[in-house]
Amino acid sequence: MSMTDPIADMLTRIRNANVIKRRTVDVPRSKLKTGIAHVLKREGYIEDFLDIEAGTRSLLRLTLKYGPEGQHIIRRIERVSKPGRRVYRGVADLTSPVGGLGVYVVSTDQGVLSDREAREKKAGGEILCRVI
Repeated sequence: MSMTDPIADMLTRIRNANVIKRRTVDVPRSKLKTGIAHVLKREGYIEDFLDIEAGTRSLLRLTLKYGPEGQHIIRRIERVSKPGRRVYRGVADLTSPVGGLGVYVVSTDQGVLSDREAREKKAGGEILCRVI
């Protein structure tokens, strides 16, 4: 089965695991997904992630994060730029989502960054997803 949007697949796996409060979720590994995992970790949305070799496939195992009473840290995670409609923003147009709550994950020429990191490095790019 060919997958048309592997990033949307990753976000759906995270969303589904989060709903049932699973501790870990596995996604097929790619450089872009590893970059997204780095941003989620730096911004405090996931605890950690590991590279796992599973036979011929390599996976990313994300360790999800929950509050002390089990409350969700990731309340919403959604795709912004889609294969049919790419969304690009220059550094001047790169704002924080929902009045400063949450983070955009942006693919820039300097790697995958959060919207805050992209503004600091004065880099625009494709907005991959939004996490709240």
